[in-house]
Amino acid sequence: MSSVDAVQKLREATGAGVMECHRAIKDANGDFDKAVAIIGERGLSKVEKRSGRETGAGLVHSYVHNERIGVLLDIRAETDFVVRSEPFRALAHDLAMQLAAVGAKDVDEFLGQPYIKDEKKTIKEVIGEVIAKVGENVQIKQFYRIEV
Repeated sequence: MSSVDAVQKLREATGAGVMECHRAIKDANGDFDKAVAIIGERGLSKVEKRSGRETGAGLVHSYVHNERIGVLLDIRAETDFVVRSEPFRALAHDLAMQLAAVGAKDVDEFLGQPYIKDEKKTIKEVIGEVIAKVGENVQIKQFYRIEV
């Protein structure tokens, strides 16, 4: 696989920038799996740096399952640009579906839950992956779950 192909494949797999993918492949001596791990490690450090930033923009996402369970999710980011992005909107939908399936008493409990689409990850880690992709802090402010 050429260097350009490897960078493109890594970029598609992680959502990281071109130069970050190039550096990760170089640091991993061409080993794709190791480069993915490097991107993940570097992304997590970026998440920690962003955690204190104000999340002034956001959206309320609704999800209704079989007309018996409803979820309203208040999820925030730093700018409207990110709120309108596909990774952010997909995250909002996935988290609302998670809440419909499992529920939680509060945001802290929810962040610690295993993610139903990949139980190796917690909700907090899934949010961290999106933060690494979009480059902004993302937070769940509140949610409501109604079941009849």
